[in-house]
Amino acid sequence: MSSKVDTSKFIPRFVSHHFSNADQEFDSCKLGMWLFLLTEFMLFGGIFVAYVVFRTWYPETFESGAEKLDWKMGAVNTVILITSSVTMAVAIRDVQLNKKGRALALMLITVLCGMGFLVVKYFEYHHKFELGIFPGGFFSFMGDHMSNEHLYFSIYFMATATHVLHVILGLIAILWVSWRTAKGEFYEAYYTPVEMVGLYWHLVDLIWIFLFPLLYLTK
Repeated sequence: MSSKVDTSKFIPRFVSHHFSNADQEFDSCKLGMWLFLLTEFMLFGGIFVAYVVFRTWYPETFESGAEKLDWKMGAVNTVILITSSVTMAVAIRDVQLNKKGRALALMLITVLCGMGFLVVKYFEYHHKFELGIFPGGFFSFMGDHMSNEHLYFSIYFMATATHVLHVILGLIAILWVSWRTAKGEFYEAYYTPVEMVGLYWHLVDLIWIFLFPLLYLTK
């Protein structure tokens, strides 16, 4: 088992000036990232609480709404995001082992997976809009549905659209560290931005793992 490289005796040229070494920057950034991720959990936690409350009040409505979702599309996106989480984790490890070429390839595979997720979500949204399934007062579905089914789809669109936004932001961040990786800015002594972006991407994956069964499978 390899041990963590001791970077306390030197300062890689990419370390921010207000840190004395790469280890200090890494520890500070990791603490800050975990605090940021905590706020993200609070954001989605509010959506989950809203889901639980309204589902408790209107169980038949939520069952009817869930039946109008394509669980197969949700399952495909679940596999895509889990795969992307694995490729990102291995990419971080490759950066730590100075395997720049493979790390860059895995980051780009992660980006392709994220884009695949967005494509599937686009087709899912497009189908809903064609049927008149919109959130809130814009709900105009003409088929069989419960009178207050717009409540379910308000939560559905709020949860999934917020998640989609996080996917897009995560892809931008991964492209940013990919570009810097291609320039050779990350190696065994300095990989802090890559690991922080990886933590954020794992959050994106984890949130979807909760959303998928709640929205698609609880019928």
